[in-house]
Amino acid sequence: MSPNTRRLTPRLLALSAALLAFGCGNAGNDTKAGPNGAFKVALLTPGPVSDQSWNGGAYQGLTQIRDTLGASISHIETKTPAEFDENFRQYGAQGYALVIGHGFEYQDAAKRVAPEFPKTIYLTTSGSTAGANLAGITFGFSDASYLAGLLAGSMTTTHKVGVIGGTELPPVVESFEAFEDGAHAVDPSIKVIRSFIGNWDDLNAGKEQALAQIAQGVDVIFQNADAAGLGVFQAAREKKNVYVIGSNANQNGVAPDVTLGSVVIDLPRAFLKIAKDVKAGTFEPRVIVFGEADSVVTLVLNPALESRIPAPARTRIDSTQARMLAGTLSIAAVRDSARKN
Repeated sequence: MSPNTRRLTPRLLALSAALLAFGCGNAGNDTKAGPNGAFKVALLTPGPVSDQSWNGGAYQGLTQIRDTLGASISHIETKTPAEFDENFRQYGAQGYALVIGHGFEYQDAAKRVAPEFPKTIYLTTSGSTAGANLAGITFGFSDASYLAGLLAGSMTTTHKVGVIGGTELPPVVESFEAFEDGAHAVDPSIKVIRSFIGNWDDLNAGKEQALAQIAQGVDVIFQNADAAGLGVFQAAREKKNVYVIGSNANQNGVAPDVTLGSVVIDLPRAFLKIAKDVKAGTFEPRVIVFGEADSVVTLVLNPALESRIPAPARTRIDSTQARMLAGTLSIAAVRDSARKN
């Protein structure tokens, strides 16, 4: 998320003329026609859909909309902020019913463009703004991140755990704070080391940050860094007795020998739910919150390593998660209450 936001990052490659042409995008672009070409859905992502994380999950959601609703879909990986407005306008002009900007950074562009195309619904993930045809999705990362903290706190033998993010965006920071709360609920003396890579794409930089933390004694790392986060898995595999907790997508298969679990956003579930309402004409633009209680954001343990989790820790994680799913526990609400007091 995303935890929950995304991702304004510098890009090193210039945009080619082909990419500037509407609908070309990258290899993820798909122009399969829906019924009578009537329902068209587009997705803008700030990074490659090959990241096995934030962007890959969004593209899976887009293809599920195509396969379930018979939609015509298109995807573009944006490279510069100027493209946000440009592509939003092009999709609106071509009659797309739903245009998704996948990340916090698309909000301002969506606010500018949406009034120009009132028949198009503009949706931003990690978005907190709404209008007549503008909606946002906020992913409640706190609950699942707290569970990840319980897991890390139960598995560390050095009493040092780490978090590594792409950039220091508010939703990512909030997620990491919830993770720290979970780790400290297990043992208040656990030290949490926090690092930010500075981008979401540099795998080598992600690996270097992880190795630096490991050198300080960290033996469990919770990463939220998209493609750069893949370097964290590489670092853990090179060292002994180091674990990783993935994020955004189910990353348990990326490095199953070192991955304890993943804080998963079920983007296909969230996107499809909204797309169904848009197609039916019943969607009400607003800020939508999805979290543990909606089974959209949840901690998924890696079956390959579950046996290594101490039984009392597993019981605590399961019971806490059950309260979240039942709607009787919200870490975000607890944190808000603590801040007010």
